[in-house]
Amino acid sequence: MKELETIRDLFKPIQPTIKTGNKKIKYEEVRLSGQTSCFVYCFWQLKTLEKLEQPFVYRVVSDGCIDILFNHKQPAENFIIGFCRKYSEFQIGEDFDYIGIRFLPAAFPVLFGIDAKYLVEKTQELKNVLPDFSDWMITQLKPGVSFEKIRHLLNKKIEEIVENIHFEFDTRFFNSLILILKKNGYVDAEKYLNTGISPRQLRRLFNYYIGTSPKVFSNIVRFQYVLSATSAEKQLRTNKIYYDVGFYDQAHFIKTFKTFYGVTPSEAFR
Repeated sequence: MKELETIRDLFKPIQPTIKTGNKKIKYEEVRLSGQTSCFVYCFWQLKTLEKLEQPFVYRVVSDGCIDILFNHKQPAENFIIGFCRKYSEFQIGEDFDYIGIRFLPAAFPVLFGIDAKYLVEKTQELKNVLPDFSDWMITQLKPGVSFEKIRHLLNKKIEEIVENIHFEFDTRFFNSLILILKKNGYVDAEKYLNTGISPRQLRRLFNYYIGTSPKVFSNIVRFQYVLSATSAEKQLRTNKIYYDVGFYDQAHFIKTFKTFYGVTPSEAFR
């Protein structure tokens, strides 16, 4: 568990918030405490406060995580989003209310024993991956129940799962993952991650626990570092913090940022 606690303390995955001034949509993240916090970064809710004039397109940026989400109005509509190597966009209508669980990197395979590489770049019905968990959501998470109550139910359910699993994971992988996070993704995966296993074995373990190679995950961690340290385009131009994590020039950084976010930094922080 101490490895998972370290990951929790080192990594704070960021998703873009709704633009200031949009009073028709609310996005909220709630962080956890206790043993669940070693597996789940947050519970989140994205909902309309009044019907929109046109369908809303929600952008999900690359964060190294796996999410479970469901339609609060129709809990039978529940899904899982696997690790994404680039940003994704979803058109979710004019009137919506979604609630989700954002798992920390590597936590989902530890909890459920499912190979993360089979979930990569996919949004699929949860019943096809975790049928029992999907059924539980349908029966327990009723429409009309408050977000606060649902968070309590989800937290309790995950606590039960944690209490009933026997932890078996490769500490060499977790040591490598922690090294990447400590370096904010600025590592040479082939040279720096010398934790007692070959590069081939390490790639296999990263594919299982994360869904991608150490190099791709490191790039996402670098992107997330810049995202977390930047609140405005002006600050980004002034501080040039992307140099701190190995981007060799602005063009290189902008290209990477657009891959993971979907737009340039100028558009993102406008």
